[in-house]
Amino acid sequence: MRLWHKFAIGSAAGILLAGAALLALDAADRTFPPPLDKAAVVSPEVLDADGQLLRAFATPEGRWRLKTVVADVDPQFLRMLVAYEDQRFYDHGGIDILALGRASLQFVRNGRIVSGASTLSMQVARLIEPRTERSFSAKLLQLARAVQIERRLSKEEILDLYLTHAPYGGNLEGVRAASLAYFGKEPRRLTVAEAALLVALPQLPERRRPDRNLKAAQEARKRVLDRVAVAEAVGDGEAERAETVAIPPRRLQLPALAAHVGEAALRKEPLVLKHQTTLKKQVQQGLESVARAATTKLGPKLSLAMVMADAQTGAIVGEVGSADYFDASRSGWIDMTRVNRSPGSTLKPFIYGLAFEQGLVSQETIIEDRPADFFGYRPRNFDMSYQGDVTVREALQLSLNVPAVKLLDAIGPSRLLVRLRRAEVRPALPPNETPGLAIGLGGVGITLKDLVQLYTALANRGQPVRLGDGVTGTPGKLDGEPLLEPVAVWNVADILSGVIPPAGAPQRGIAYKTGTSYGYRDAWSVGYDGRYVLGVWVGRPDNSAVPGLTGYGTAAPILFEAFAKSGLATTPLPRPPAGAVRIAQSELPISQRRFALNASGLLVASGREPAPLIVYPPEGAHIDLGAKGGDLSPLLLKLQGGRAPFRWLANGKPLPDLSRRRTQQWLPDGGGYSKLTVIDSAGRAASVGVFID
Repeated sequence: MRLWHKFAIGSAAGILLAGAALLALDAADRTFPPPLDKAAVVSPEVLDADGQLLRAFATPEGRWRLKTVVADVDPQFLRMLVAYEDQRFYDHGGIDILALGRASLQFVRNGRIVSGASTLSMQVARLIEPRTERSFSAKLLQLARAVQIERRLSKEEILDLYLTHAPYGGNLEGVRAASLAYFGKEPRRLTVAEAALLVALPQLPERRRPDRNLKAAQEARKRVLDRVAVAEAVGDGEAERAETVAIPPRRLQLPALAAHVGEAALRKEPLVLKHQTTLKKQVQQGLESVARAATTKLGPKLSLAMVMADAQTGAIVGEVGSADYFDASRSGWIDMTRVNRSPGSTLKPFIYGLAFEQGLVSQETIIEDRPADFFGYRPRNFDMSYQGDVTVREALQLSLNVPAVKLLDAIGPSRLLVRLRRAEVRPALPPNETPGLAIGLGGVGITLKDLVQLYTALANRGQPVRLGDGVTGTPGKLDGEPLLEPVAVWNVADILSGVIPPAGAPQRGIAYKTGTSYGYRDAWSVGYDGRYVLGVWVGRPDNSAVPGLTGYGTAAPILFEAFAKSGLATTPLPRPPAGAVRIAQSELPISQRRFALNASGLLVASGREPAPLIVYPPEGAHIDLGAKGGDLSPLLLKLQGGRAPFRWLANGKPLPDLSRRRTQQWLPDGGGYSKLTVIDSAGRAASVGVFID
């Protein structure tokens, strides 16, 4: 019993000592945890709408360290990595005792290190807590850190850290950065040869860099492929074939797209590591390639900007803020998509749209292009010549100034600005000035982004959308009334789609308008199809004059080239809405055959206030409103002359409300013949008979 009693006491003491040791180790573990917080420092990334990398920013110490997880990497690479570096990775707790014993025995026998015993966990410990000295104490700390890491992280999380921090020469860290720099692609799909090189480089990254020492890189890759475990991991014969594949001899630049959008994202959310944008990488690459090519032709100190947006969602899919972000001579750091500049003639389509909507003109209405005086304001055409009598269609296509000002005078500059506000766009007026006729020819300030936002209404049946900022701004449809009615929008698109493309540019089925600001300071071109709007600005950031700079000659060729290089298929322009027709001049109402105004801004044949006249629909017109399908669309009614308010009657039945507007909508009960009548406040009436199909 005495012997047994001693044994029991000894055992208890041993257990207590072991427990105390474990408690001490646990306390030390908690007191001196591994510096995992340092491992969280990675390069901020800017991504496109699909999660593709547009650009990355270096870490504070200047490293390209892209966060990488197991799911980002080719599974075959992971198998090769474990087979070469740490075959028992999934079985040990941070230290491979068998490998450590083998390495120690080899060291005793040979007097030098023959093979290492570092596990992937130990390598992670060294990467997140680097030490310059190679001492026994440093190795012991690395072993302890490996155990600590294993206690805190799963095997997959440990691999994530290795994949993110492994050195690849220079300032490249991590598998993603290396794959992009050496192969120009993400590491999700790697060949055996590529994977073997990425396994080999981290052991001696500076000596084995392919761009510095190609032979050393080849030999290192061969050692990986010759390892039996690696050959088994990649399959029969694959290792031998991979040895014959050439290694890329140079380092590529990491993706560096959307410089201004990326900078804006970082300023807005400096603590966020992944910034999702609405841009599309393919579109952005196309626009930037066009910008680079155009820069060589533009001449010194000239810059350009482009914005491409989805007219249905408001998402900016491509944006170029300057010709070259790093070109100081062009002030490339200035984002010219957000700077107010004179828009030249690019607001004219909205003037014509309002004129169509109010029934002032039709496409074939004759309007004079002759010298005119508007209370001291004497607009002149760009080429200082005049065309005489032209149709409204020709006036807009030729961008004649006098006809546009005449229409704006009839509409009212304030009314135009009110309509632009429906798109949440407020052009900047000169200080202490009220809206005047000059705004129709560029006498306001507007940004390229806002101009594109306005044009989304023309591509979207009159309904504008709010553009995001490409990063955190929320794009989407705007509530409220449309900027223009669908029939007016169709008339504008029908005219602008007939403008001749610049010399050598392909016909892409887009509608577009150009503009040149006063003094040759800004060249503009904005085009759209049925889905996307693209705006182009060219000029000097300091607002200096550039002789010979024009919208048609300078900006329009860039517009067509950018549309072609965007990679987006052309979407047909919207089909004509119900009631949209191009009426021959001979079939127009008398008042619409020639545009002329009295002092009150009314179309007249004499100096007296005219009686009301229904200008749309014309007498005897057959109008397709969908009667055959049973789902009728409303018909837009337009009149000229008369004195408000107006009462409309359809087949003798009054419409619900009096109206002070010269436009009205009527929803027929069915198809067939209908008679429409309008009566003004003076009791004068006008009628037309139409056929609803």
